[in-house]
Amino acid sequence: QVELVESGGGLVQAGDSLRISCKASRPFHNYVMAWFRQAQGKAREFVAYIDALERDTIYSDSVKGRLTISRDNGKDTLYLQMDNLNPEVTAVYFCPACTKSCFAFTQELSAYGSWGQGPQVTVST
Repeated sequence: QVELVESGGGLVQAGDSLRISCKASRPFHNYVMAWFRQAQGKAREFVAYIDALERDTIYSDSVKGRLTISRDNGKDTLYLQMDNLNPEVTAVYFCPACTKSCFAFTQELSAYGSWGQGPQVTVST
């Protein structure tokens, strides 16, 4: 099973941009990937999805136009570019790999595995 280590979180101000990364422990070009997030006191929620060859990306309605998921299979790294940040995106972000029912888009938590610790992203006003 691939191990995933997220990095790049921190404290930023509203309106800033930030990119967080997720490095795989081994080649991950066959894996469908996603970003999820969990704000304090709330359930973990889907943010964005990308297929193995970066042909298809899907976003939750709440982040469309603000967050961009991408991947570099040559570097075994997944990215989440976050622009024009607002306090609503404050959360811990996770980048699990799809392990079940991966031939079609899914945002079900149970379909994903290899959850890392997740970087905290905090946006201040």
